[in-house]
Amino acid sequence: MLIEIRHVRIEYSRLSKQGKQHFYFRNRKVALLLCDCCNSQFERPVKQMDPRRLTDEHTHVCPMCNTKKFAQSRGVESRKFWNTTVDQDIGLGDL
Repeated sequence: MLIEIRHVRIEYSRLSKQGKQHFYFRNRKVALLLCDCCNSQFERPVKQMDPRRLTDEHTHVCPMCNTKKFAQSRGVESRKFWNTTVDQDIGLGDL
């Protein structure tokens, strides 16, 4: 679940040819998300995400959770909802 989008300012420093230290800043947009698996908050840079996934319609899983296990559990939940077995074929007209 998307909580908010933050603007983070990060400070960097570099050393010039004469040995003088220069400071410069970069602004970065970071999305604060809630993990749908373990309900913990985590941050992810907006540039790494597809803009269509920045909604509450999509699920978000933190780096600490197993995404493949979470996806398999979601399939089990939907099968229980529709009361079907794994090998049963359902046409789109029946949904």
